[in-house]
Amino acid sequence: MRPLPKASGAWKTGWQSEQELSVAVAAINGFLLGAGLIIAIGAQNAFVLRQGLARSHVFVICLICALSDAVLIALGVGGLGTLVSNSPLMIRAVTIGGAGFLFVYGVLAFRRVLSTGVLKAGREKPAGLAAAIAACLAFTFLNPHVYLDTLVLIGALSASYAGAARLAFGAGAVLASFVWFFGLGYGARWLAPVFAARRAWQVLDIFIGAIMWSLAAGLTARVLSSMS
Repeated sequence: MRPLPKASGAWKTGWQSEQELSVAVAAINGFLLGAGLIIAIGAQNAFVLRQGLARSHVFVICLICALSDAVLIALGVGGLGTLVSNSPLMIRAVTIGGAGFLFVYGVLAFRRVLSTGVLKAGREKPAGLAAAIAACLAFTFLNPHVYLDTLVLIGALSASYAGAARLAFGAGAVLASFVWFFGLGYGARWLAPVFAARRAWQVLDIFIGAIMWSLAAGLTARVLSSMS
């Protein structure tokens, strides 16, 4: 009797192509989800925008924001999201801290509205690097939404994938963060001519202050409702 034929190379190639396609689709889905969650008017994005307009420590700030998202997304894909979603005390503590920080930063934004002069990129001494990093970390980790988005939501949706596809899903979400933050930080310089006038900075700071206070009010209302 003749020996049974071995599996054809064409069948192997077809299976590998299908697997590669599923990984690519997972990566695209992760990227789109990450972009949808991060591209919104919020405290962190407003801070990055202002740093970009002032050309103050742009690379470091963008890198911190993107790497922070990457770490949280990796933890979420790894399964830590379940722990966070089951810990209301942790979420409440972060919410209270975030509300306080956003309120104070809103006060600072409204104070800048009353200041004289124009912040011109490259002409004025920027804020210290340590202060900028501290503010960036506070905007990132004192925001309860970042945990719900990265750890819980992205982590939960990644559970529908397995193996390489799950890793690709997380990598796609991480890539979205890098593209967005660096695009926002360095793309802001195209708006520099608009912000050559003091009134433009005043409008921006009023806008930022209003965002901070509205977010702080929303977080405070959430805490009060959870305690009632």
